[in-house]
Amino acid sequence: MAYRSEFYVLDGDRPVPVTIRNYSKADFQQLIDIQAECFPPPFPSDLWWNEEQLSNHVALFPDGALCIEVEGVLAGSLTGLIVGFDPSHPKHTWEEITDSGYIRNHSFQGNTLYIVDISVRPKFRKLGLGKLMMQAMYQVVINLGLDRLLGGGRMPGYHKYAHEMSAEDYLQQLIDGKKKDPVITFLLRCGRTPLSVAENYLEDEESLNYGVLMEWKNPFKL
Repeated sequence: MAYRSEFYVLDGDRPVPVTIRNYSKADFQQLIDIQAECFPPPFPSDLWWNEEQLSNHVALFPDGALCIEVEGVLAGSLTGLIVGFDPSHPKHTWEEITDSGYIRNHSFQGNTLYIVDISVRPKFRKLGLGKLMMQAMYQVVINLGLDRLLGGGRMPGYHKYAHEMSAEDYLQQLIDGKKKDPVITFLLRCGRTPLSVAENYLEDEESLNYGVLMEWKNPFKL
């Protein structure tokens, strides 16, 4: 089912028109450009989207391929797939569960919408677009009757503290509000709940390859 939502956000005191919609082939080059802006070196450039991955997103699960425009300018994207997930056996890597971003393992028989990636151009981040896209994906979870939304968040602030604490202790300090992390704190603001720290989750120098599995449970599922 096609997704399209039009509304306003405030840029200071000025309302600006915003649209969340499914992305398409016409958006591919802009989506790749957004990835380059959002994940500059030392993040590996080979982990940015390529056209084959994006083609799979719109062909295999268009409901999970969302983007956001601000005054007609493409400002960010959020991508997901459906997988089967057992909370009692949560261990996995980003590459395993997302098919390295190609999502050929997407299955409508799954119970979980898994977030592959979220990206917002830096100059638009003050508008809260990431949270708005995440809320739109929660609506997809409800519409499809899935159990949860799940994803692994990077911990880009962890490298600053790795010499003095474990990844688990760093996460706890974020939950306690003693520290802030650009990604994990954002996900907490979006209503995501940490499940566990995942070692060797993603090749990411700033996170020392750690991630945090974070979920949002469908409130209409018992």
